[in-house]
Amino acid sequence: MSTDERVLSYPIPNDAALDPPAEWAELRATCPVAHVTLPSGDTATLLTRYEDVKQVLADPRFTRRLDAPDAARLSADGGGVFSSELATIIPDSGEEHQHWRRLVGRWFTAKRMNALRPAMIQIAEELVDDMVKRGAPGDLRASLGFPLPVYVICDMLGVPAADRDRFSYWSDTLLNLTRYGKAETEAAQGEFFQYMSDLVTAKRAEPGDDLLSELITAGGPETGGLADIQILVTGMALLVAGHETTANMIGKMVSMLLADDRSRWERLLADPSLIRTTVEESLRFDANSGFGLPRYLNAETEVSGTVLPCGTTVVCSMAAANRDETAFENAGEMDLTRSPNPHLAFGSGAHSCLGQALARTELQVVLEVLLRRLPTLELAVPVEELERVEGLAVGGLREVPVRW
Repeated sequence: MSTDERVLSYPIPNDAALDPPAEWAELRATCPVAHVTLPSGDTATLLTRYEDVKQVLADPRFTRRLDAPDAARLSADGGGVFSSELATIIPDSGEEHQHWRRLVGRWFTAKRMNALRPAMIQIAEELVDDMVKRGAPGDLRASLGFPLPVYVICDMLGVPAADRDRFSYWSDTLLNLTRYGKAETEAAQGEFFQYMSDLVTAKRAEPGDDLLSELITAGGPETGGLADIQILVTGMALLVAGHETTANMIGKMVSMLLADDRSRWERLLADPSLIRTTVEESLRFDANSGFGLPRYLNAETEVSGTVLPCGTTVVCSMAAANRDETAFENAGEMDLTRSPNPHLAFGSGAHSCLGQALARTELQVVLEVLLRRLPTLELAVPVEELERVEGLAVGGLREVPVRW
């Protein structure tokens, strides 16, 4: 099958909540550079092989400038992503981008995450307490998966606890490619923008011990800091990215471990030292990670023997690449002891996920607390009845019904 023999709809439809679509293996084997039709109707190029995805994510010619006139639109009316004006405020490449990462990245080091771990454990314990009080069956996604990351990122950014729940709707509208129309998406983004503007103003008047306050205290561009609008958009981006991805991953990870005969869960109960490698393998094995990373090519280049012209929009499917047998032995099996595990769940290169240490710590804490508090945890429905969230740029499950 060549790239021109058929054009798949993307994201590729798949009813199975935890399993990959059959097309992934076929594409990797016979059509690693494939034409696909996006929800907008525009055409893009899909990459599914590990080495190709890794190459593109590290290549500065593949940019995030999806606002280019000839870039493919992800959704029909431009909804579901930050507006082009906001998306260009955070520097995309070069020294400016590296400077931004250095300023913000200080708050996402492994050392700082270890310092935050006790507070994360306490939040998880309290959320499990509440779920148990409400009785079984419960929805693990709503009870633990969603609130834990949003509480943590709000604390890091200095968002008042009373405002935490407002971000659920805002992030859903900004990350959904099909559910909301352009007007609703723009209205939500406007509300979110105004909220963050007011928050930055309040932090400037009364700084606290949080990321936004530190960025403000660093001064403006003339003193090595960020402009006010960059601080504002950084806060918006971190609030969305810092909780939505991990919130959904918690539910998927626990579902993978409880699926079938619960043998994976039982193995973790017998040997909790496997928690770290289990988190990494869950990230690699996740077949429902969402849209992938779109990139816009600003110069002709070649990928896997195919010449891509300038102006091509490429979609990197990290989830498909993470199932590549040439990169991972027995890639179709979930191995809780797999190490090393160079998966691409957090991307690669200069734009690899800034918050990966945070996500890893939250996922590890969830397993630590659940294994200790609810060792008899099990899915309350057959795995075949789990439903994907459709249209979301970040893949997830509608509910994760559990009992204990």
